[in-house]
Formats: sequence, C-alpha cells, structure tokens
Amino acid sequence: MAGIAIILILVGISIYTITTIPYERAIYLWQAGKGIWLDNPRNALPSWMNLFLPKKLPETIILDTAEKQRGVTKIVVPFGKTMSKVIMELTFNYNYDDFPSEINLFYSSKFTSTPPQLTVYWVKPNGEKFKLKDLTLSEKGAYYISNDEELVKMFINRIREKLGEEPEYGITTEIALFAKEDKSILKKETVSPLKGKYRMAIEGMLFEKDSDVNVKLVVYGKVHGMAGTDHLRRDLMIALLWGTPIALSFGMTAALSIAVLQMIIAATSAWFGGRVDFILQRLTEINMTLPFLPILIMIAVFYKLNIWTMLLVIVALSIFGSGVKTYRAVFLQVKEFPYIDAARSYGASGLRIIFLYIIPKILPTIIPSLVLSVPDFVFLEAALAILGLGDPVAPTWGKIIDDAFSAGALYKGYFYWVLEPSFLLILTALGFALLGLSLDKIFNPRLKEV
Repeated sequence: MAGIAIILILVGISIYTITTIPYERAIYLWQAGKGIWLDNPRNALPSWMNLFLPKKLPETIILDTAEKQRGVTKIVVPFGKTMSKVIMELTFNYNYDDFPSEINLFYSSKFTSTPPQLTVYWVKPNGEKFKLKDLTLSEKGAYYISNDEELVKMFINRIREKLGEEPEYGITTEIALFAKEDKSILKKETVSPLKGKYRMAIEGMLFEKDSDVNVKLVVYGKVHGMAGTDHLRRDLMIALLWGTPIALSFGMTAALSIAVLQMIIAATSAWFGGRVDFILQRLTEINMTLPFLPILIMIAVFYKLNIWTMLLVIVALSIFGSGVKTYRAVFLQVKEFPYIDAARSYGASGLRIIFLYIIPKILPTIIPSLVLSVPDFVFLEAALAILGLGDPVAPTWGKIIDDAFSAGALYKGYFYWVLEPSFLLILTALGFALLGLSLDKIFNPRLKEV
C-alpha cells in the first residue's frame, strides 16, 4: 500500500506537470532564455525554510511603475511645449531579520533623440534621504545598485562621522541601504536591518513631447518559491516537476522494453533449439562479457545523446543480457508441459505457441522483477546526467544535481539544491521497491513461508 501510494503521488505530479507546463515551455524556461529569470534571486532557499529558521529571511519585493501596484506612484507634469517633469515613488515595508541578497533598478524609456534623465533617491524608515545616482537613460537598461561601490564609500564615511569608527568587516550595498546606523553596525555579528517603510524616490526630466519612462525596483530576497533557485536564478521547481514524468517514463519504458525483448529472445531460443539456440546463446554470452556502463559512457561522450536516444541505446545494449539465460531456463521447463504438446497436436505454429502459450505462463513471475528494475534505470539516467553525459537540455533530477556540483553548491552551503532531487530519486526507488517486493510475495508463494 505504501509503494502504491508513493507511485500514485509521482504519477499525479507527472500528470499535473504535463498538463500545466508543456515540454517545450519547460525546456525554454530551463534554458533561461531572454532574461526571463531576472526577477528571481540567485541561490535562494525554498520559502518554507522560514518556518524552521531562527530568523525570518527576506522574500523578493518587486515594484513596477508600468503596473498598477500598491505603493507605486507615477506623476508626469508637462511644462513648456515639449518638456515634462516625472516623479515616481516606490514604497515598501521591510520587516525581515536579514538583508536582501541584491538590489537592482530596471528601466525602459521611449524617446526619439534626447534621452530622459533621472535622479534616484533612497529614503529610510527614519526619514533619512540620500541620493543614489544620476541616470541618463537608454531605451532599456538597468542600474545595478548592488554593484555601486560609490554608495559603499559614502556609507562608510557617514558611519565614520556618526560613530567615529569604521565597521570591522566588508560593507555591502545591501547593508549600506538597510542597516541600523548605530553601534551594532560596527561588527558583522551584530549588524541588523532597520525595519519599517522604505521609499525610492525618482525625479526626472522628459525632453520630448511623446517621451516616457518606467522603472522596476527589484529587492531580491534570500528565499523563493517551493524549491528555491540556482546560480542562474532558475526556479528549481521547473526541473523537479518535469523530472518526475521523465524519470518515470524513462525507467518504466526501459524496464518493460528490455524484459519483453529478453523474454521473446529466450522463448525463441528455447522453442526452436538447434542452431537458433546456439546463435542466440553465444550472442548473449558475448554481450554479458562486455562492460555495459563503460560502453554507454563512451557512446554518450562521442555522440551527446538526448534522453530518448539514450533510452534506445540502453535497450539495445541490454536485450541480450543475463535475463535471457534466466528466462530460457524457465522456458525449457514450460516447453515440456502437456498443454504445449496439445497445442502442437492441433497444428499451432511455433510463433503462436511462443506468444500465446509459453510467454504468458511465466508473466506473473516476471512482473515483480520488472517493477524492481524500474529504479535501476531511473538512477542510471541520473548517474549519466551527474557525470555530464545526460541530455543537455532536458530538465531532469540528475541535471539539477550536476549543475549543483558544477556550481559548488555543497561547498557554498546550498544543501537544498542537492537534497531535493536526491530525495525524489530515493522516494521513487522506495515506491517501486516496496511494490516489487510485495508482488514477489504474491506471485511467488514460496516467499510467503519465509
């Protein structure tokens, strides 16, 4: 029952994923095309981690003047024949116990020859206001506030004037804009954000009649979504969701295809005997002596296979596996049963006897091993992906782990990045293992006595 429940949950996730996120869309999202992940924080923990952490980590705050949002105002005041003054305010509450991971201001403007000019101010909850930067805009661009070293220098000078000392650690822009400016700021262990209402005030000039400008402030958090993000800002939930149908379809297709083909080869070998049996058994023995995994790795290195071509290669390398020997031994016994002689007596052909009388006889005993072999192929696909030999575009669990190791996730402390796909791999193996062992007891009565 536990195994069936786990498998049904995985199947439900697969159905949900396929119906809500088309495969082409998933690949597009996973390739991070056209900057679609720019509003996501980099290397963010899952949001539910806030339930277990001693301090509340910030979530991402996005304020855009192009959309109707609470806390966003934009006023354009014309004067003269062509010029206008634009005033924009982006207001938000910050009630978190840690600093943002990054702060960016994106802008888009419309003009013919003379670009708009903006002056950006930052207002803290205590009413302190200071200028961040003067901007001359292009049609599209960004002011990467977190990379502005001048802000850090200005902040350090202000702290020196206020407290007569400098902080003992490296100040970041996020600390400069959000920290409490008291004695606690001097040490990294005690520095904390000032909670309350923050405001970005932007004043600017539009020099042409039809000119316009919009800005988007993104205060990046340290938690995001149900699964977190990676080093490319991608939402890991995309690959975790699509990894489920890929893993199930890959494992079940490989297990079923190999089992059926091995049974057909074994039944043909046992039934016809003679030269047919000799050739098929020698092919099986040759294939059994060849190292399966090194050959598969060599093919994957040379040809860069996609996941479904890889599936065909695995099936082709496995059809003459050890299962042929096992099935043949059983078929040789079934071949001597009286009902087989009865089928011969009324003129049944060899193929009819193989497919309608011999193979169905042992199917019940094959089903448990078939179910138990599914995780083998799920882990095989993941292992190839971790080695960098998997499908380069498909969002799979193994690909997540490969990206995590490439980006040094464990070294940097991003354990969720590795643990989430690993947990799903183990859960899949557990579900099929529980079901397979239970079916083995059902179809092999001798095990009931153990």
